[in-house]
Amino acid sequence: MAKAIQKIAMNAAENLPYDRLVLSQKNVRRVKDGVSIEQLAEDIGRRRLLQSLNVRPVIDENGEETGAFEVPAGGRRYLALGILIKQKRLAKNEPIPCIVNRSMSTSGEEDSLAENAHRENLHPLDQFRAFKTLSEQGLDVEEIAARFFVSAATVKQRLRLASVSPKLLELYEKDEIRLEQLMAFSISDDHARQEQVWERVSTSHMQEAYYIRRLLTETTVRSDDRRAVYVGAEAYEAAGGIVLRDLFEQDSGGWFQDAALLEQLVFEKLKGDAEPIRTEGWKWVEAAISFPYGHTSGMRRVYAEAEALSAEEIQRYDALKSEYDKLDADYAAADEADEQVESKLDQLGAELDAFDDRPRSYDPVQKAIAGVFVTLGADGQLQVEAGFVRPEDEPRAQDDNSAETDTGDVTSGVGDVDRIVVNARPGDAGVEAEDDGVKALPDRIVLDLTAQRTLAMRNALAGDADIAFVAALHALVLQVFYRFASASCLEISLKSGSFSQVDGLAETSWAKEIVERHEGWDRDLPEDEAELWTFLLDLDEASRKALFAHCVSLSLNAVVEPWNRRPQALAHADLLAGTLGFDMVAAGWTPTVDFLEHLTKARILQAVREARGAQSAQLIDHMKKDSMAREAARLLEGSNWLPEPLRLSGDGGSEPDQLTHGNGLAGEDPETANNLPGFSDSDAESSSDEPSAENGDEGNHLQAAE
Repeated sequence: MAKAIQKIAMNAAENLPYDRLVLSQKNVRRVKDGVSIEQLAEDIGRRRLLQSLNVRPVIDENGEETGAFEVPAGGRRYLALGILIKQKRLAKNEPIPCIVNRSMSTSGEEDSLAENAHRENLHPLDQFRAFKTLSEQGLDVEEIAARFFVSAATVKQRLRLASVSPKLLELYEKDEIRLEQLMAFSISDDHARQEQVWERVSTSHMQEAYYIRRLLTETTVRSDDRRAVYVGAEAYEAAGGIVLRDLFEQDSGGWFQDAALLEQLVFEKLKGDAEPIRTEGWKWVEAAISFPYGHTSGMRRVYAEAEALSAEEIQRYDALKSEYDKLDADYAAADEADEQVESKLDQLGAELDAFDDRPRSYDPVQKAIAGVFVTLGADGQLQVEAGFVRPEDEPRAQDDNSAETDTGDVTSGVGDVDRIVVNARPGDAGVEAEDDGVKALPDRIVLDLTAQRTLAMRNALAGDADIAFVAALHALVLQVFYRFASASCLEISLKSGSFSQVDGLAETSWAKEIVERHEGWDRDLPEDEAELWTFLLDLDEASRKALFAHCVSLSLNAVVEPWNRRPQALAHADLLAGTLGFDMVAAGWTPTVDFLEHLTKARILQAVREARGAQSAQLIDHMKKDSMAREAARLLEGSNWLPEPLRLSGDGGSEPDQLTHGNGLAGEDPETANNLPGFSDSDAESSSDEPSAENGDEGNHLQAAE
């Protein structure tokens, strides 16, 4: 006969007054962790006790119950109830739900350990969904955060994770997606896009969170983009745009999801900002997000002028300047500092600055032929460039035959000797008819005479280097700063390429310095080209040399064009660079990730091999191209490496020991090899869909750029 299975008898539940309970020293919890006792007390005060205390009776020497009960399991709840009693929110004798263990079949330490060890924490996904449910029940983020003693940011993160595609959440529940991957997917609210990206990364070696974020935001616009800064997140969202935010990492304001909407808003705002400028009397206003480098080529620039000072203002300015100069000279010779003198100098300086900072305005006549470019600066602020005159808008001379009516040299004799007029025609003012005895010289004689004069002047000019320099400078300045100017007898021509086809060239530090220097000279030069010669003669030698160098520099062209190789000109460019001691590394060029991503993998590896050696190249040769470019940029940082088109001729060589620091390259030495930039774990994936080298026949002669 089968033996009957003994039934388990549960320990009885009783409501015991709190003042009959005592904390047992058999509780195994010693280290404080998780929710504090005070927070637990607040939670019990809000929703009452959710879990009974585990108690056992206190026995006296005779084995009888004393009426008191010790609490070996549930000590934190016991202490939290004590706090509520101290706060007079709970009566001392309030009945407390307890499970009473009278069998004593296990020890108090065992019960305490079992209660804590057998408790399973919520799966993170359950918490995400629970927070979402509470939100749907009407609790706001702050209320949920207060009830569960977490920050509002934590609640927002959990709600965002709960909003990820259900398919991805299911994979997370099965441990097929890691938490950091799920966090990356939460950037986008588009479930279809999330699933599409997962299908792409799940079959590749690139499954890192940063790569997922990149794919989800590849068609968006970063909030620090000048277009986003110009429009602003508030206006963009008001128009129905969505800003993607990363609640788990710094995102600098997130990403504007709808690039087309942002572009539309930019154009609309640009149009609105340009409209008031159109009403100021300009002939034209052209607005665009950006203009290519050299977009003002061929245009003359006019500038706003300050109102002329009155006689009284000039007198006041001279008096202030005299007082300032005398006080400044005396103070410079003084032995001790004097706050009163310094204050007076500041006051006089401010008054003098007020004269220089008085309002400036454009001449209405100039505005009638000039225009304005309205664009966005790199910082997203409106940038207005005014006063450009197009060649077709330049005022023209009335008489197109003026060259034929100009008179040549006029030689005056003594008394009533007739004047000799070169190339004069009967009927011209001051020219008598041929019948009166005055005849025009034949063209051949005029040519002979002026040829002799030209050679004589050439000979004289060759003997005066200073004037020859001024004459050449005069010819160059006329071409660089004046349009349709033909006021030089020197047949010197200057060409200047604009390279407008190169994206981002206008934003480089070199382009900005050139524009700033050019505008500075343009402001200082006389408006009338007829006054230029005198202006140049009056310049000090250092200023003349600086202006000459600026004009000559604009003609430099070392661009390698597929249709125009110009080997001799490029060789001269190398000679010039060597003479100048010029180096692109010193000029500030660095191999960026964007540059490296335009190269093939073989050429990226070649760059690292040249700069850091073969061992360093092997560290990244297994990576996919985007990761390889990023790690190569880190390796090349500080190496002085340059791609071949930026090196001087003769600086080649593909082995590290052939490369020198002076050539903008650096070989690898043991110390350098031991201090290479570290790699993140996310970059150690290998690539199977791309070969590690391309164009294998290139060998050691790989070019560094396409």
